[in-house]
Amino acid sequence: MNTSRRKFIKGSCLIAATGMMGLPSLALGASKKVVIVGGGTAGATAARYLHMTDASIDITIIEVNKDYYTCYLSNEVLSGARTLNTLKHGYSAIVSGGIKVVHDYVTGIDTSAKKVTTRGGATFDYDRCIVAPGISFKWDAIEGYDAEVAEKVPHAWKAGTQTITLREQLMSMNDGGTVVIAAPPNPFRCPPGPLERVSQICMYLKKEKPKSKVIYVDPKKKFSKYSLFIQGWEKFYDFGTDNSMIDYIKEDGIAKLDAGAMSITTASGNTIKGDVINVIPAQMAGKMALEAGLTNDKGWCPIDLGTFESKIHKDIHIIGDASIAKGMPKSGYAANSQAKVCATAVAAMLNGKEPGTPSYVNTCYSVIAKDWGISVAAVYRLAEDRSKIIKIAGGLTPMDASAETHRREVANAYSWLNNITADVFGGG
Repeated sequence: MNTSRRKFIKGSCLIAATGMMGLPSLALGASKKVVIVGGGTAGATAARYLHMTDASIDITIIEVNKDYYTCYLSNEVLSGARTLNTLKHGYSAIVSGGIKVVHDYVTGIDTSAKKVTTRGGATFDYDRCIVAPGISFKWDAIEGYDAEVAEKVPHAWKAGTQTITLREQLMSMNDGGTVVIAAPPNPFRCPPGPLERVSQICMYLKKEKPKSKVIYVDPKKKFSKYSLFIQGWEKFYDFGTDNSMIDYIKEDGIAKLDAGAMSITTASGNTIKGDVINVIPAQMAGKMALEAGLTNDKGWCPIDLGTFESKIHKDIHIIGDASIAKGMPKSGYAANSQAKVCATAVAAMLNGKEPGTPSYVNTCYSVIAKDWGISVAAVYRLAEDRSKIIKIAGGLTPMDASAETHRREVANAYSWLNNITADVFGGG
């Protein structure tokens, strides 16, 4: 990454973090309560930035898990480049910072009474509620695939136990075996993630099981950083040659999974067998958003793009992958940026002020091989008619980048991981 691009990204981050923060600790006035459902990247970021913007707001995060594992860079667990524990984060720093965290499962959001209830029997009143439910899966989209089968044929699209399961299956596979990876249709969490997964698994196979191969099945025609991935596959995995470690099948999606026979059948009737199968299902907003009636007929949450307030229920904001943030990808950094926009908007609205005009950023790193990384970065603004988020500047690793540049991209990816998790969880 050259100096000017590094300055661009650094400046963009500052814009996103500070562009709307014009409410210095409005401590006077009536009590203001915000309940945040979900304590992942989006929810935890919203809580911390809401508290920084107005320390008088009573903030409660309700999150069922005591530890959170980041999905970003979790594909490196599959190659053995990192352990899952390096992606684990707790909530101690958030709590010590003055934000309440309740580890329980939300069973309902009463939008009329403005109350959130939990499985443990607790009820939480709110003036505004921020919902960060992440994603859930459309199990009925593929015959033979459901949550139970996924314990044997893991999707590993939520970092955690399934990531370990998939890693162990790769390690147990004989040299000369076949790994089948089936990507989901749009929209879904982390658009370049399947391509990065192919790369990371190939990195492991090339070192430990060089007679093996990956069959990648994907229905899409456009991909984030596509040309850079292909370039990396050609350089490291002989893609496009008779010795290619990757077979790339451009099919119209997966129609059936036969877990017993370890095979998938594509929409066109092509049956593909594998020793390890990784099916990434079609996705929609997390279960809580569906149960609370926050989704449209496609399973995603329509929002006001300037405040992330639901277009279905007043005083509820939806952030992260579940929201329809038209113009931005569903990524960890996008969720972090959007949560800051939402936090400052909520603080303004609770104090009877008009929210400012937001800006947003996104950066996404992918590691294709050892010391070979690529990235894309962009700065966005809200369209004047508020119908979409518009990209106004961006950067991409050049196709003619040097080996040293690619090495630095890997270093930048690891530095980014440390920085964003500290920003989200406060180092706890």
